[in-house]
Amino acid sequence: MSGALVDGQQLPGEPAMATQHAISRVTVRRALDGLARDGLIRRHPGAGTFVQRSTPQKAMTGDLTNMLSHLAAMGRNTDVQLLAFGYGVPTPAIAEALRLKPGERTQNALRVRSIDGEPFSYLSTHVPERIGRNFNEVDLSTTPLLTLLERLGVVADKAEQTISATLAAPEAAAALKVEIGTPLLALTRVVRDPSGAGVEYLSALYRPDRHRFHMELTRAGEGGDRYWQTTRPVRHQTRSSPRREAAQSTTITKRRTYP
Repeated sequence: MSGALVDGQQLPGEPAMATQHAISRVTVRRALDGLARDGLIRRHPGAGTFVQRSTPQKAMTGDLTNMLSHLAAMGRNTDVQLLAFGYGVPTPAIAEALRLKPGERTQNALRVRSIDGEPFSYLSTHVPERIGRNFNEVDLSTTPLLTLLERLGVVADKAEQTISATLAAPEAAAALKVEIGTPLLALTRVVRDPSGAGVEYLSALYRPDRHRFHMELTRAGEGGDRYWQTTRPVRHQTRSSPRREAAQSTTITKRRTYP
């Protein structure tokens, strides 16, 4: 992917690579199988294995400073498959995050979003039952959840979200078409109305090769009170944010002071 091996370049044989990297031929074969599935190599029996320049895949870019508007736009520009739908009592952690009453149920939905026919996110949502009863499976399969809430007069006033990383469990791996144990971006978001009541709890897993989060920062303040302040991101970002920005903070806020 870096271009160190050019398109059409022949790779060494399996025995040579196993010796070079001090691993078994089985491990080499599994690695080559994965590269072939990803379209990075082509294998010709009797001729060898060759590098194949991959076609860049379209990726979604998350807008961290205009998040709620971005979610609605993403819902309109991607496809969704509803995997599960129902009602039940949520876990204590989710009930607390949504500030539900004891025993209050939520509408639970499990969906996969795709772009150009390729999955990029695995979404689990919980909506208080009193709200969720106003739409059904068909609605969730055709309309972004945030849009459905707005149609009901539910005001998405604030949101809290955490972004981290995790490994793909079997169900998520199958839905996202990746190997079990593949690193994924993990996002948890709680959306609240003006009163502070939770209207949506989202647990999302993203393929990092098809989704990224972007924001721009500018320096503000004076003297020793200088800090980084977010600005409106550039739209249609096609590359990842600079590595320095990603490394500076694991929690992004409207105002963050750095050394």
